[in-house]
Amino acid sequence: MSIVAELWHFLRVRKKFWLAPIIAIFLLLGGLLVLVQGSALAPFIYALF
Repeated sequence: MSIVAELWHFLRVRKKFWLAPIIAIFLLLGGLLVLVQGSALAPFIYALF
């Protein structure tokens, strides 16, 4: 969790709050790829990228 705290501190100090939604989307997409890795939806998800 120290990585998250350090990232939040960086965003707050450098006033880079516009990066927060981008990071959130990357995390959601990464989680989606991990969750559907073994399912029948995997070929369709991989086709998006």
